[in-house]
Amino acid sequence: MDRFLALTAFAKVVETGSFARAADRLDMSVSSVSRHVSDLEAHLDARLLNRTTRRLSLTESGRVFHERCVQLLADLEEAEESATAATVTPRGTLRLTASITFGVRHLAPAIAEFLTRYPSMRFDVQLSDRAVDLVDEGFDIAVRIGAIGSQNLVGRKIGTTSLVCCAAPAYLARHGEPRTPEELAGHACLTYEYSSFGKVWPFRDREGRERNARVEGPAHANNGRLLVALAMEATGIACEPDFIVGPDVLAGRLVPILRDFTAPPASIYVVYPSRRHLSAKVRAFTDFLAARFADPEWMLPVSGKPVRARKK
Repeated sequence: MDRFLALTAFAKVVETGSFARAADRLDMSVSSVSRHVSDLEAHLDARLLNRTTRRLSLTESGRVFHERCVQLLADLEEAEESATAATVTPRGTLRLTASITFGVRHLAPAIAEFLTRYPSMRFDVQLSDRAVDLVDEGFDIAVRIGAIGSQNLVGRKIGTTSLVCCAAPAYLARHGEPRTPEELAGHACLTYEYSSFGKVWPFRDREGRERNARVEGPAHANNGRLLVALAMEATGIACEPDFIVGPDVLAGRLVPILRDFTAPPASIYVVYPSRRHLSAKVRAFTDFLAARFADPEWMLPVSGKPVRARKK
């Protein structure tokens, strides 16, 4: 048994969820991939995958082994990169996951600029507003806002975002503008599924005192951009990050409210599985994002105009 090929085949089958897709990624036949995985199971005297006609799933032994397998292959890749001086020039494919709106609006142009600097790099990007399991789903990094996630992950802060409470001019004309967080209880508020504070929106007044508001409303969703679209239709009040609402505030489609109060800022992180060493591609892209988002283009003062332009 070629142990390296067996490990590679197994990891790729888990990553893609299919022997056929793994074979396509590895430029091998399906029968060869299947044989490598079967040889690995025979060598370990353990079943790693449950196989049915419809889907594949990891056994408990397979789950534990897969986590170590991914780590081993990553360490081997890094050793090869070090031996060939690839620690200076990143190369290969970077598998990345991030939230949908931040990914489309801010990561896409960042990736485009990064690729002009390192044309040998490739990106495999999956956007989702849920917290993806990096190890089980085979991602190198995630860009996360507010919380790192599992204690088995390491996060590096690359930026900051602030929550902006806002509504459409038509909504405010019809229902009036709340002047304090407590007045939100009498308004239609649009709530976000993955928010760390749920239906209690946190604020502080100018003296630093907490002024939390329990909110309810006609819509609850797992995507912030959808809630902002509803707010623009005068459906209710949204409390979303400035990187989402910024363009609509600047265009006058939304009006910031509760300007005498502040919502807590949230940190933006690049998150990766805990390892002793980072590959060149992860390190380079993380450094690049940290520099790019040091002066974020989405920052909004109370006036609704950009604080400063992002440094190139």
